[in-house]
Amino acid sequence: MGYGKTDELAINTIRLLAVDATFKANSGHPGAPMGLAPVAHVLWNKFMTFNPKNEHWVNRDRFVLSNGHGCMLQYALLHMFGYALSMDDIKHFRQVDSITPGHPEAHDTPGIEVTTGPLGQGFANSVGLAVAQAHTAAVFNKPGYDLITNYTYCFFGDGCAMEGIASEAASAAGHLQLGNLIAIYDDNHISIDGDTKCAFTEDVSKRFEAYGWHVQWVKDGDHDLEGIEAAIKKAREVTDKPSMIRLTTTIGFGSLLQGTGGVHGNALKADDCKQLKEKFGFNPEESFVVPQEVYDLYHKHSAEGAAAEEEWNKLFEKYTGEHKDLAAELTRRLSGKLPEGWEKKLPVYKPTDPAIASRKLSESVLEAIYDSVPELMSGSADLTGSNNTRWKAAVDFQPPNTGIGEWSGRYMRYGVREHAMAGMMNGMSAYGTIIPAGGTFLNFVSYAAGSIRLSSLSHQRVIYIATHDSIGLGEDGATHQPIETLAHFRALPNMMVWRPADGNETSAAYYVALTSKATPSIFALTRQNLPQIEASTIQKAIKGGYVALENEGAQITLVSTGSEVSLCLEAVKYLAEHNNIKARVVSMPCVEVFDAQSKEYRLSCIPDGIPAMSVEVMSTLGWEKYSHEQFGLNRFGASGPYKDVYAKFEFTPEGVSKRAVATVDFYKEVKPLRSPINRAFLQLI
Repeated sequence: MGYGKTDELAINTIRLLAVDATFKANSGHPGAPMGLAPVAHVLWNKFMTFNPKNEHWVNRDRFVLSNGHGCMLQYALLHMFGYALSMDDIKHFRQVDSITPGHPEAHDTPGIEVTTGPLGQGFANSVGLAVAQAHTAAVFNKPGYDLITNYTYCFFGDGCAMEGIASEAASAAGHLQLGNLIAIYDDNHISIDGDTKCAFTEDVSKRFEAYGWHVQWVKDGDHDLEGIEAAIKKAREVTDKPSMIRLTTTIGFGSLLQGTGGVHGNALKADDCKQLKEKFGFNPEESFVVPQEVYDLYHKHSAEGAAAEEEWNKLFEKYTGEHKDLAAELTRRLSGKLPEGWEKKLPVYKPTDPAIASRKLSESVLEAIYDSVPELMSGSADLTGSNNTRWKAAVDFQPPNTGIGEWSGRYMRYGVREHAMAGMMNGMSAYGTIIPAGGTFLNFVSYAAGSIRLSSLSHQRVIYIATHDSIGLGEDGATHQPIETLAHFRALPNMMVWRPADGNETSAAYYVALTSKATPSIFALTRQNLPQIEASTIQKAIKGGYVALENEGAQITLVSTGSEVSLCLEAVKYLAEHNNIKARVVSMPCVEVFDAQSKEYRLSCIPDGIPAMSVEVMSTLGWEKYSHEQFGLNRFGASGPYKDVYAKFEFTPEGVSKRAVATVDFYKEVKPLRSPINRAFLQLI
């Protein structure tokens, strides 16, 4: 092994870059980078294979910093190893428009694999990255051609270990026997509230052993570089289990506040910075210093990574000669493009086709396209039969030794782990060869909200199949009936929330979700059967909203989604027969996509001159953007047969009509009546 003065110098350089950057910003978390610098040095310089000149090389090792508040550790490493992250970028840590934000963001910074910060998320991402590696290797590796061999390394701290998502993900990883995953636990006994003795005294090692992980403990993470190296080496040799290395470190190593909560989330004081630099043999009057020999050491390793990629390219060239179709398939997937003509497989429906629940319509889409979109991996959080997320010929993604699946399988059994499912899917998407889709009930998408927010923030093409979308699920009652969920996720930037009304709208939802490379989607799908809408087509629905029924001389526009569109179409007949009122109907399966259309198109759907009323069995919050009045459900639901529940809350032709009549009457003297689409300024930034 052998470690000397240059290694010590490199470790202290990492520490001091973190100290200087947080001091200059007067903000940040220097403690974790100072404690983790030794293991980061050993891991990055001795084990990880990567090429800073091509951050997207598919067989690079993946590094995830789950305790993302310690991101100056990662920024320092990226800079010194030669990624496109300059010393000026380091100096602009936590400043507006810099590429060194306060927590790592994948789309901002070269070399950052996943967006982390909310604790435990990166841990779940790393499990997803390991799943993607195992699956991709099973699909593309052939005898003599080990194309996909990378490891996923994750650093996580006490905060991550406390978060439930990490427990869910660790449990899943242990079951899946992900031998390519190595997690290093920064056991420094400090969280924001101080010493973990106040809240976190469990035996983390025993917990991971119980999950089925290979566990080691390096007791002196501050100095024992040989022990760290030996532990990582052993972890790499264990191929049938994920590995967790418990590494006991001193937070803020070398600081006057080392080992205390005072160095966790605050920049060091000037006198502390000075004594630290003197202690480490640096000039206390200088800042942001990287000795040339440290650059040389790290650039040498980066050159080895570039050479490894060059060897891989030669192997892939040879592979292309023997496995032409597979090589073309891998190249296509890495480009993010979908297979030519896949969309022709999307089911198309006629008005005369039978009424079908949109969860079943979603299943029909999966059944129709799974062969044409081989990168699509589906799954469910223990609700396969309810979510209808599995096509008939699907093989489960499982360790082959279980006898219940294969590594090449495309169906994920996430278990009752909604949050980990979402976090894992973010990692699977980030790997670059998979488009993940995962199912649960719409109400329990809220359990996964932390990860779903990061799907949006980090621009991941992830699909959430959310069935049982309303009071229409009936007997399970208020605990299972989502009310606020759509308002919550419609408020989320860069998220498409689809609530299709029939088969063509469901196909349209899949079309837009799969072709949107940088935006995740949520599909809100019914348990109850829905009739096929006469005016609906895939082409109309991909605009997010369209006129489902035009009516010359109409006095009101009913704007609706999902199961309530057919209800509004019935209400049109009721209004004509009982109230002598003409109404028109707009179906709005996805408000985010509708918002992206031209103002002229949007006004053609919701015009000036007549009032608009929204109808959706959910919270009315947000519908004022598209309607003058809102009919919704601003209370919890009820338990009973779904038709009785709809009747209780007056979601019937009569109930819709009663409110439509009141709306027409209220606005009849308002002239000119502007469409809610007509606003002083756009609500978009």
